Amino acid sequence: MGSRNVMSRLLVLSSVGFGGYLTGTYLERRKPIRTADYVNTGKVDELFCSKPGLPIFGTVSAATPIPAESKPSALVNVSRVGQIMKYGFPGLDNVRSFDDYVLSYDRRTRVAHWVFEHLTPETVKRNDGVDRAKSDFKADDSIHPFFRSLNTDYKGSGFDRGHLAAAGNHRMDQKHCDQTFYLTNMAPQVGVGFNRDKWNHLESYVRKLTKQYPSVYCCTGPLYLPRREDDGKLYVKYQVIGSNNVAVPTHFYKVIVMETADGRLEMESYVLPNQKIDDGTPLTMFQVPPETVERAAGLLFFDKIARNKLAKINGKKV
Repeated sequence: MGSRNVMSRLLVLSSVGFGGYLTGTYLERRKPIRTADYVNTGKVDELFCSKPGLPIFGTVSAATPIPAESKPSALVNVSRVGQIMKYGFPGLDNVRSFDDYVLSYDRRTRVAHWVFEHLTPETVKRNDGVDRAKSDFKADDSIHPFFRSLNTDYKGSGFDRGHLAAAGNHRMDQKHCDQTFYLTNMAPQVGVGFNRDKWNHLESYVRKLTKQYPSVYCCTGPLYLPRREDDGKLYVKYQVIGSNNVAVPTHFYKVIVMETADGRLEMESYVLPNQKIDDGTPLTMFQVPPETVERAAGLLFFDKIARNKLAKINGKKV
């Protein structure tokens, strides 16, 4: 009889404890958290709430809250994410989905690890109803204020706010274009000779691929590559800008997969230095084996595609 009483008490205590844990967890998730933007003001100045996540990955979240009454829109967003990420996620660190592109954010550097896009003839064709001049550069409020980049970080730095997902790739809707101006989609880029020139040429080239291929998948991101210095040793060094120490990448990459009308797949990969590049340098000079980018970035691109199933890599038959 005594042992039964002990067991009964233990069960009651366990139930109470577990119930309290669930209640506390629920309330904590519902409660807005007041945070201090110590980096910029040193004051407690805003409320920060965690954002909803996609159901499969704990680190994947929508960039803006999805209201409960907007289920059809949420389902469309998840479906679009599935289209964009058809051939796999390069990594799953702080992944955020927007209406027409997906990114993984590096809170340490304040620059994305990677940004993924799915381009079609419809998404890139001219649309008089979409005007990038109406879009404003803005901080991404889905990022904790400790880890955000701000417009003030770029002001006076000498660097452009360079798009990773190019605004010109998202012309189906003004909102799609607007969302490419979140600072989570930006990186400090040299202006003349790079962002406004050779990098822009590469972006235009990717868009033109949609004239030949019905679907083009493009992954873009930064690299921080080592350089050998006078002592003969290799060092990884990069500048940071602004009060939030936004990292200035040494290089940028694009890894692209093109689907042909008959289902064949081709891949191209590029690495460009973040510096002024002579306008006469052909883009093919910057083609590199995709595994070179993977090793440098610490990511696996299009890992659902076996490389021996590709028809071409950088224009050469596999």
